[in-house]
Amino acid sequence: MDIRNCSRCGRIYTYDGLNICLKCRKEDEEDFQKVKEYLDENPGADINEVTEETGVDSKKIIEFLRQGRLEIKDENNLLLSCERCGTPIKTGRFCEKCIVEMQREFKQSIGGGRDPKDLTNGRAKEKIKIIDRYKNDRWKKNS
Repeated sequence: MDIRNCSRCGRIYTYDGLNICLKCRKEDEEDFQKVKEYLDENPGADINEVTEETGVDSKKIIEFLRQGRLEIKDENNLLLSCERCGTPIKTGRFCEKCIVEMQREFKQSIGGGRDPKDLTNGRAKEKIKIIDRYKNDRWKKNS
């Protein structure tokens, strides 16, 4: 069991992959619901208006955008940009182009740039060669 301190409030909690305790997560969820309800009623609101009307800090609203829980409606936003290339984005951390490039890079790094099917076939062929050598050596000894 991994025990940690909440990065937000400092309370001790059982770590479950998130850096904040259950109480802080509950507060975040309540804040998210406030923001979501306000945006449902006022779809054209900007971040300053949402902050004023809901009492939710703008940093937390940006965090909701980065998590992909909210999306910016305006095409020409200056609030959120791709963490890799800096292109303005509507939600998340990366633009679509960078996501595709990173997925390709990850696949190449895992498979050494080769198709995973080729790797298994290569290993299977090697095993066959080793077994064949073993059989050949054993056959020669018995002859």
